[in-house]
Amino acid sequence: MTPKILTEPNKLWWFIPAAVVVALLYFLSPILAPFLFAAILAYISNPLVSWLARHRVRRALGAVLVMLLLGGLLVLLLLILLPLFVTELRLLSERLPGFLAQLNDNLMPWIKARFGAELQFDLAGLKKLIGENLQGADGLGMKLIESLRIGGLAVLGFVVNLLLVPVVLFYLLRDWNALLARINDLLPRRWHPKLTGIAAEIDAVLAEFLRGQIAVMVLMSVLYVPGLWLARLEFALPIGIITGMLVFLPYVGMLTGLLLATLVALMQFPGVSGVIPVWIVFGIGQALEGTLVTPLLVGKRIGLHPLAVIFALLAFGQIFGFFGILLALPASAALLVGLRHLGAQYRDSSLYQK
Repeated sequence: MTPKILTEPNKLWWFIPAAVVVALLYFLSPILAPFLFAAILAYISNPLVSWLARHRVRRALGAVLVMLLLGGLLVLLLLILLPLFVTELRLLSERLPGFLAQLNDNLMPWIKARFGAELQFDLAGLKKLIGENLQGADGLGMKLIESLRIGGLAVLGFVVNLLLVPVVLFYLLRDWNALLARINDLLPRRWHPKLTGIAAEIDAVLAEFLRGQIAVMVLMSVLYVPGLWLARLEFALPIGIITGMLVFLPYVGMLTGLLLATLVALMQFPGVSGVIPVWIVFGIGQALEGTLVTPLLVGKRIGLHPLAVIFALLAFGQIFGFFGILLALPASAALLVGLRHLGAQYRDSSLYQK
């Protein structure tokens, strides 16, 4: 005889597959990175592939065309940014010995007088090291290649994961509708309308989140670059772009950019006075991003409280590592949709009404 749990709808048994999925995600998290990244790209790119399919372009060809477009945009971005970063890195290497000499002349005597510790930077050794490792872009590239050789299996794993992304992305884009149809076919008929409605709400929330987050990243880059340029920071372009592009990691992007900008300002300007305008730019940028830009472009569309955002980042980061931090906000937004429906169901239940 068929067990009752399989013949009669039982709300508790849904927790079993949910727990299995969570456990699999936890144990497989080290190898999920390329699949998650490809899934995010596929989710973002699928509307364009579907648009091509509606215009009589086969999904396989449409997937290839969209992937070529993404690859072209990536190459264009690298062609624009890499020469800038190499130039700025060369300037930084030229300024670093002078900055350390200032520390030897000013800061180190104060440390010795205050704490009795005698510290000195080996400027001759530093100059020799810089000369050996940063002789133009070619020298930097060769050193990078040498470091990759030493990496061995770690580098091989990174390359394999990198090559997996376009492969997984192609199959996801090509078979997106078929995959959704299979999942839809597995849903219990009794709860099919409810589950598809929840899925549609989650899809809408995630779409709004992605669109809003991309807009925030672009806008914050546009704000930081001229702001740092007005602060006379020589590395304004790369630092502004890095800060803006990392804004999808709450606080991480701002702190990373602030640290880089502070180090550069300390080496560029003779005193701390040159650092203050840089800090003002980041203070204004963080205030605008937290109180105006993100609330307007993302905020209410997701409906997460700031404390919930912090908890989600910590919890997902603890369980799934770095990619957990990346997925914390969209996953929390999706969970919030489910919790809203559970709350509505609870308020309609006899347990609540009695």
